Amino acid sequence: MLIQAILLGLIAIVANCDYLLGTALIQRPLITGLLTGIVLGDIKKGIILGATLELAFMGAFSIGAALPPDMISGCILGTAFAISTGKGAAVALTLGIPIASLVLIVKNVILIFVLPLIVHKADAYAEKGDCRGVELMQIIGGPVLYVPIAIIVSVSFYLGSPVMKAFLSSIPSFVTTGLTIATGLLPALGFALLARMIINKSVIIFLILGFGLSAYGSIPVTGIAIFGTILAIILVKIENKQKVATATDDGGVSDDF
Repeated sequence: MLIQAILLGLIAIVANCDYLLGTALIQRPLITGLLTGIVLGDIKKGIILGATLELAFMGAFSIGAALPPDMISGCILGTAFAISTGKGAAVALTLGIPIASLVLIVKNVILIFVLPLIVHKADAYAEKGDCRGVELMQIIGGPVLYVPIAIIVSVSFYLGSPVMKAFLSSIPSFVTTGLTIATGLLPALGFALLARMIINKSVIIFLILGFGLSAYGSIPVTGIAIFGTILAIILVKIENKQKVATATDDGGVSDDF
């Protein structure tokens, strides 16, 4: 079991290195579930649980500065506990999502208090023209964030699901309620940060239109996205026709051409 716990921690490190490999999507539950199933000797169940958790974490992506619950640790531990206890997706979801939320707190602490120290150190090396120092800080930055997550995964699996259930149950209700509220607010904050960067006078009307369709037309977001795509295509075609007509009037392009 100790070897399995260590291997699960290594899976967490590899999955967190997704961007290092060119966005290979190895952090998705389908992949981490498969790897977890290989470690625990049940590939089929690992794939099934990975697919189930994929649906649960389908919307878990970073929006602006808002980070979602840590999908990697939640999926690895949820799948591992479900396989080791011989139970199904209910255990994976029951344990995976709360664990992912708790690991997110650890990530935020590291991102706020630890990584900035490394970044400032890299800035100091850059001012001195020390390229090796900057490279060293970049190399250190990854393990500083991912190794603690791997340790949490390994220790949690080694202690077992009963200990983790007892630990999660012992968390005060105001903490879990705060996590739930924060999880709901962070995507809104992320959208607000993105909107601040891209919204201007020429596109604000489309934001208002989408809000109106959602609030008063009861149209789901997917439907609004479809209508928005169609509207964008129509507007682009109209604009292209106007450009062609203007060029023809100026003698630049003929209708035959």
